Formats: sequence, C-alpha cells, structure tokens
Amino acid sequence: MTSDFEHATALLRQYDMDRYLSTLLAPEEHRSGLMAIYAFNSEIARVREVVSEPLPGEVRLQWWRDMLEGTEHGAIASNPVAGALLSTIDRYSMPKPALAAAVAARVFDLYNDPMPSLNDLEGYLGETVSSLFQMSCLILNNGEDPGTATAAGHAGVAYGLTGLMRALPWHASRQQMYLPKDVQSRHGLDPETVFRGETTSELHAVLKEMRDHVRHHLGRVRQAASQVPEPCRPAFLPLALVEPYLRKLEATGFDPLKQVAELSQLRRQWILWRSSGDVLTKI
Repeated sequence: MTSDFEHATALLRQYDMDRYLSTLLAPEEHRSGLMAIYAFNSEIARVREVVSEPLPGEVRLQWWRDMLEGTEHGAIASNPVAGALLSTIDRYSMPKPALAAAVAARVFDLYNDPMPSLNDLEGYLGETVSSLFQMSCLILNNGEDPGTATAAGHAGVAYGLTGLMRALPWHASRQQMYLPKDVQSRHGLDPETVFRGETTSELHAVLKEMRDHVRHHLGRVRQAASQVPEPCRPAFLPLALVEPYLRKLEATGFDPLKQVAELSQLRRQWILWRSSGDVLTKI
C-alpha cells in the first residue's frame, strides 16, 4: 500500500517540480519531511484551482486550519498529505501556528482583490513562502531552532515574487492581480490593460522594479549566509533557479502576458546539482 509520504512525494512531483528536484539533493534522512511540508504547501496553494467559487475554497482552507489547531477531523485518516504533515510536525516539533498562518494567508488567493502595497505583498510572501523556507531549515536542523529567520524571510520574498511574475499570464486571465497598487501607481499602470492582455511600457516598468526588488532580497540572503548552519543550506536550493528565471523574464522580445518564463527539467536539474555544494554563495 502507498504510504502517506509516498503520496505526498507523488503530489509534489506533479505540482511543484522545482521543490521536488531540490529535495532529491537534500540529506536522505530528512527528504520525507521536506516532501510532506512542500506537498502541504502545494495543497493549500492549489485550492482556487479545484473549486468553482471562493466559499468552498474557504471551507477547504478552514479544514486545514482546524486540523492544525487541534479540532477533531474524522477525515484526516483519508487525507495522506495531512497524515504525512502531522507525522512531520511530531518528528520535528514544528510550530503549528506558523503553518496555520500560511493557510490563513491563502484566503487572499481565492478572490480578485488587489494587492494594496509592496509592504502587503511582502507580508503575504512572508507567511506563505518565507515560512516554508524556515520550516525546511527546521527539518534539516533536526527540529532544533536553526536561527535562519532573516535568511528565510528574504528568500521567501525573492522566490515567491519571481513565481508571481512567472504566473502573470495565468493570473491576468482570471482578473487576479498580485502586482502591488502602489507600484502600479508609481509607474502609471492601468490594471485593466493587464487584464486585456496588453503589454505596455508601464507594465514593463512595474516588472523591472519587481525584478530589482527580487535581486535586492537575494543580496540580503547572501548577507545573512553566515547565519545559516551548514545542515540547513539545502533548504535554499530553490533560490538557484531565481536568477535564471529572471533572465528569461527580462529577455528581449519576451512578452510577460503571453509567455511563461520556463526552464527545461534537465536544465533545472543541472542548475540545482551545480549549486548543491553551497547555494548561498552561488545565487
């Protein structure tokens, strides 16, 4: 019979290849825990894709929050990702409130409300992506406080914002906007042009500022590298893909509303393998 962890691994491979590939380069003893936490992230990040309207999505997310907060759920036994997550939480003494906060933040994904400001966007990425880097460090540090909050915070903003820019065509097609309103205003961008699929000079200016912001946070990760214990460094492997994605996004002739910045699986594997010695010196 397929175990909970095998199911989590299969789900991760299907929906989050970057983290799946990076986990294969982590120490074998902690791979199952990493797969579980990443599969959990995939589950809550995909909720909008599996519901027809926001209310059922909120119900699904509330199920995860209730489970993490200790409310009894008879269906946990039939949810292998939840089973793998609970086993990982027990093994590594993981903080459930941080995981519940990540679930709560995902409610934003269910609606088409605009992202008010860059500060709000960083807060959203902190709860949904930075926390994932921090949890990964906790796993790799065998449940002991890794002291990596600063590096994880900046890593989450860099990686998460890159992912949002890559997903811009998809989000725009459903009238969803993660580009912050204050940055849009600074460059005179009308969001309706984005929803109509019009790639304007104003949009290019907004995206350039966003790419600069990603690189600023990568620099902050490098500055915090000395605070990251050696066992925790594999948690930051996905960052090795950020700069290659950024170069795709800013390539001459690239249309950010009609193309997706993608790398072949072989190239991703090669980049991650090359960086696995010490990714924090190579990002």
